[in-house]
Amino acid sequence: MPKKKLYNKTGIVYSTSPDFDFEKEEENVESLPPNEQLLKVVLDKKHRGGKTVSIVKGFVMKEEEIAGLAKQLKSFCGSGGSAKDHEIIIQGDHRDKIVQWLVKNGFSKTRKI
Repeated sequence: MPKKKLYNKTGIVYSTSPDFDFEKEEENVESLPPNEQLLKVVLDKKHRGGKTVSIVKGFVMKEEEIAGLAKQLKSFCGSGGSAKDHEIIIQGDHRDKIVQWLVKNGFSKTRKI
């Protein structure tokens, strides 16, 4: 049975500020409408064991909304992937399909690089 961790995982050990709070502050990310988002679809091979992935960058939305878009994109492309750090990662070279789907769904300022 693992021992309970009694410390906070933020990396802060001690603070002299009387107003300091260990609770993580929530990000107040306001979502832009889809037609105002500047998205880039790039192909990447680095640190992936030679496998290629298509990455959609530039989202200004909440992580939950990005995860929903990632699920729809993965289904459309018929491939696996994930949503991390305000990016959608789709396995394989699906840049043309991704741009086509994003433009069809209102993300008109999407570029393929």
